Amino acid sequence: MRLGRVASPDGVAFVSIEGDGSDAIAKEIAEHPFGSPTFTGRSWPLADVRLLAPILASKVIAIGKNYAAHAKEMGGEAPVDPVIFLKPNTSIVGPGAPIILPPSASQVDYEGELAVVIGRPCKDVSAAKAAEVILGYTCANDVTARDQQRHDGQWTRAKGYDTFCPLGPWIETSLDPSDLEITTTVDGAEKQRSRTSLFLHDIPKIIEWISSVMTLLPGDVILTGTPEGVGPLQAGENVSVTIEGIGTLTNPVATKR
Repeated sequence: MRLGRVASPDGVAFVSIEGDGSDAIAKEIAEHPFGSPTFTGRSWPLADVRLLAPILASKVIAIGKNYAAHAKEMGGEAPVDPVIFLKPNTSIVGPGAPIILPPSASQVDYEGELAVVIGRPCKDVSAAKAAEVILGYTCANDVTARDQQRHDGQWTRAKGYDTFCPLGPWIETSLDPSDLEITTTVDGAEKQRSRTSLFLHDIPKIIEWISSVMTLLPGDVILTGTPEGVGPLQAGENVSVTIEGIGTLTNPVATKR
């Protein structure tokens, strides 16, 4: 099932997206998409609604340096254990929403990533049971003010700006995430290409590690790390993250008005 969140003629709603291309339909979900969703009976052609970020997260937990090649390009060693950090939920935007370059930053980088969406409250989840707490998967861009990351010595400001966590276009609930191709392009030029099979720490290990620290809630988002090839964005460009089996998340880049 593809789960999305849309602005329709009747307001904002969670939906199930059925069909492809011009035939795709958004069927309205009653209340929320967790568990076994029920439907209101209303639907719209997908072309007649605007896709929003597919989930409202209480928190975004991200994994740093989860590809050996990216750790190397950042000048560090591959970590023995997962390195986790937080992005505020106010950094989340949906497909088509602009990434706003803050005037205080001189280098803002794209970081294409696979995102995991949690489906139920959980704590101390073993790796063997991690699949039981996952709602599905979506595309993400862990946008980073690289100059501020270097200056601050920690990552909160650099990764926490509004618009610095694009998610979408929807959540795919039926997917094996163990070996998916992930690519990032800027204005159509390929910048990143890798596979999730190259994770240093796989998704079950990541969920076990994070849930040993904090309770995860329905809708919480885990960013699983970016491959090598990160680089800067400029106003006027369009950045796209494509993940096999999910789709493409595209966002324009703009300066603050």
